[in-house]
Amino acid sequence: MGLLDTTLKVHSFESLGTVDGPGLRYIIFLQGCPLKCKFCHNRDTWEFNNAGTEYTISYLINKINRFTSYIKASNGGVTISGGEPLLQAKNLTVLFQTLKKMGIHTCLDTSGALPINDEIKELLNYTDLVLLDIKHIDDEKAKALTGVSNKNELAFARYLSDNKIPMWIRQVLLPGYTDDESDLKRLKEFIDTLSGVERVEILPYHDYGKFKWKELGEKYELDDVKPPSQEEIDKAKQILGI
Repeated sequence: MGLLDTTLKVHSFESLGTVDGPGLRYIIFLQGCPLKCKFCHNRDTWEFNNAGTEYTISYLINKINRFTSYIKASNGGVTISGGEPLLQAKNLTVLFQTLKKMGIHTCLDTSGALPINDEIKELLNYTDLVLLDIKHIDDEKAKALTGVSNKNELAFARYLSDNKIPMWIRQVLLPGYTDDESDLKRLKEFIDTLSGVERVEILPYHDYGKFKWKELGEKYELDDVKPPSQEEIDKAKQILGI
């Protein structure tokens, strides 16, 4: 068995995305996530053991190859999202190593919520860009919103900064949860301590994935939360300086 027979557990694919990194991107959503975000629009990605489909790296490369002309012409690449890709860091490294040999830009969309270990460090050696979703700058509010502390994700941001790995910082703007002015100012102060931040993005909350919770028989706790207004979005952007 060769390295290209290594497998990844996949949730779904998007052939040519335009928002998850530069240029046109082939996006692979991996299965499994340790977070329990109340606003999650991919609720069906959480389970790992009895969900998703295993594909070999060889199979994934063949799928990507169909779009390489579009990817390269647009200075795009491949983005791995989830779920939480760091759960499969060791096997994902094989895919990224292969893509680098093909001259394809690699991007990791992650919460950074797992403790940094040698497997994650090795994966980052082959990662051109990280889309880092900071769930909440306040630790207690992060726990209430996602079920876990924010300490690992903030440490992950510092690791990226210290190792000169380019990143885009993202935060979902969730009315009543992540839109407090003082919290946004703290987030700005934290971001200002980092190097390698190429972009900061506000992702306005939406409830498009609410039906997935109901299909799974799960309670969606944000039924009464409405998407932020343009005024609220503009205010958050102003505080973050974007």
